[in-house]
Amino acid sequence: MGASVESKTRIKGIINVLLIILGIGFLALLFLFRGSMNNLISKKMAEQAGAKTKKTMAQVLDSAYNYQNNGKVYKITFLEFGATGCISCRKMELVMKEVREKYQQTVNVKFYNVLLPENQEFMKYYGVAAIPTQVLLDNSGKEIFRHTGYYSFDELEQEFKKSNLL
Repeated sequence: MGASVESKTRIKGIINVLLIILGIGFLALLFLFRGSMNNLISKKMAEQAGAKTKKTMAQVLDSAYNYQNNGKVYKITFLEFGATGCISCRKMELVMKEVREKYQQTVNVKFYNVLLPENQEFMKYYGVAAIPTQVLLDNSGKEIFRHTGYYSFDELEQEFKKSNLL
């Protein structure tokens, strides 16, 4: 009878260890595939915007960020989606300031506070699922880069250079 209790205790211990290993493995997979998951969620968010909203937003964005048609001299648009209470978003404010100072003639920096009702349509149109999210547009208003989370000035500057627009 003692061996049976001891055997059950050992089995429970093995099961607990296996559950812990599975949990850690699951968290590791979530971490490894977070970019893919964010892209999937972003696509689903963008799909929620109806056809009328998409058409209206495309017209608004084309008039604002298609520099080939609107006569403005910018080469890249840097859209930052965030909120004022978010720690990473506050860090991105410093990055936006640096971009404005160094590239004031060539990069148009625009911040969209996703908590404001007037910015909800922009958020849906771009499928912003998490903040902060950075979106770079070329001079015709086409998306050329996207990142979610804090992104340093140096990393962002590398993306500017990769675009071959600066």
